[in-house]
Amino acid sequence: MSINILVNGAFGRMGQTTVAAITAHPGFALVGQTGREYDLQKAIKDSAAQVVVDFTHPDSVFTNTLTIIETGAHPVIGTTGLTSDQIKTLQEKCARLKLGGIIAPNFSLGAVLMMKFAKEIVKYMPNVEIIEMHHDAKAESPSGTALRSAEMLGIAMPAVNQPVKPSREIIKGARGANHHHVPIHAIRLPGFLAHQQIIFGNTGETLTLRHDSIDRQCFMSGVCLACEKVVTLDRLIYGLEDIL
Repeated sequence: MSINILVNGAFGRMGQTTVAAITAHPGFALVGQTGREYDLQKAIKDSAAQVVVDFTHPDSVFTNTLTIIETGAHPVIGTTGLTSDQIKTLQEKCARLKLGGIIAPNFSLGAVLMMKFAKEIVKYMPNVEIIEMHHDAKAESPSGTALRSAEMLGIAMPAVNQPVKPSREIIKGARGANHHHVPIHAIRLPGFLAHQQIIFGNTGETLTLRHDSIDRQCFMSGVCLACEKVVTLDRLIYGLEDIL
């Protein structure tokens, strides 16, 4: 029996790639495509969608996710920009409803593996910074992947980048943003898609993990896996690594 899936944000580049992947998947039925001008709640109800994939905009992702949950569909959220408090609110709502879903900062297998290995490395090399590079149309900085990476590093090694070495910024922001004591540097330029380096420093050596997304197809195996898994869950998880 196929899973009914609606794609919200279907007319953007990620949305169109997702529509093609869902259409080609033998276990899925694409039952709806929506965008900014659509009534999302009505579209979910009218299409009887079981799963809603969201690739929209950081300004609307929280409202969209609430709508998906309140309509009873399983959310698969690829849009970044949700705050920690918003994620907690959404998780609590899903827990009360026993509704499965996922918020994934990155659906790429390679990116998830980068973060997984970084958690092990930071235990031995606790001095680390992140450089993330995206196309110039990306709406927010830093990326969700960089934020999630910093969170995972901080959890794996609470003493990451401690003690803090004094540094005077001649121009404010020169040392990047700081999340969980990890500096994050964001680059936005034409020619990039989605790229990240996690650079570890030690006496006399450095170690760099780098992931490059060169085609949006790299996200589709993760999206399809998420669509299959969420219908079996009773909670909203954060990060693709929890279902690999």
